[in-house]
Amino acid sequence: MQTGHKPSQAVDPTEVRTAASNAMATTVATTTQRKENAGTQAKVRKPERTRSDDKLKIFCGTANPALADEICAFLGIPCGQTQITRFSDGEHYVQILENVRGADVFVLQPTCHPVDSHLMELLLMIDALKRASARRITPVIPYFGYARQDRKDKPRSPISSKLVADLLTTAGADRALIVDLHAPQIQGFFNIPVDHLFASPVLVGYYRERAYPELTVVSPDAGGVERARFFAKKMDSALAIVDKRRVEMDVTEVMHVIGDVKGRTCLLLDDIIDTAGTLVKTANALLESGAKKVVACATHPVLSGPAIERISQSPMEQVVVTNTIPLSEAGRNEPKIKVLSIAGLIARAIQSIHEETSVSRLFT
Repeated sequence: MQTGHKPSQAVDPTEVRTAASNAMATTVATTTQRKENAGTQAKVRKPERTRSDDKLKIFCGTANPALADEICAFLGIPCGQTQITRFSDGEHYVQILENVRGADVFVLQPTCHPVDSHLMELLLMIDALKRASARRITPVIPYFGYARQDRKDKPRSPISSKLVADLLTTAGADRALIVDLHAPQIQGFFNIPVDHLFASPVLVGYYRERAYPELTVVSPDAGGVERARFFAKKMDSALAIVDKRRVEMDVTEVMHVIGDVKGRTCLLLDDIIDTAGTLVKTANALLESGAKKVVACATHPVLSGPAIERISQSPMEQVVVTNTIPLSEAGRNEPKIKVLSIAGLIARAIQSIHEETSVSRLFT
């Protein structure tokens, strides 16, 4: 009896295995191709990663815009746009005029004369940047005001540098970059990381080119001995110290010179030149002790009161300073004063901090 079911035909096992292998190979090839296509499409769809430098921004207050422009030119980026004005009653008003969300922001502002005004500008800029969602805020302070008030030297007196450090932290600073603190231990007043730069690489380079014969580096007081010793070591020169006594605020009396300066060129080294009274008295004491000639250098040219006139009338041949603080017109016109730029030093430090690399390579 016939039915609709057809009898099955015999199948060669070898052909079955071959067909299965071919099908598997086709499946693997198709899957691989699909993955490659998906990977290619993913690469095409994925946006390019933004360069880290696009998030580096530098702003400045009104204290030293020329230095900020030099630093930005060194780094090849524009200086950030801000509006800094005052209300009719004298209050400061600050506005950041560009987007800083997620940016690594550096705010350059030395707290030089008028100290309180420039400090308040800096605090307001930090607060504005914090409220604008900047990722990290680093105040760059070439000259840290109130650094000379780092301890209680008299009853019922403040430790002003500690207060300023607390104000900066409270305003929203995440770290700080400072040049030549008057007292290095002020770094400990901050509860945030502090990068402490020294202007000595710039100054040492300048005096190495001059190659003064029989050079002696002189510290004008006992507190600056460590700085002078470091400088003398780099210059491969002798070291001398002047013992002085402070009789009043901004008034000192030179006692005597410790070290051999007779017939030698003396380089007076200090961190701050304020009224220049100590500097001129020390230069006179060195000449009275037999020094052949006296030159001087300092990082911060505060140059308040009669400083310019004293330098002009002093026996010193030259006073070298850096541009941490802008000079007045009288200072710029004084032929004995020479200014060296530390823009490159600060710019390299900013770049290292931004790229999370070591800053210690900037020290000599």
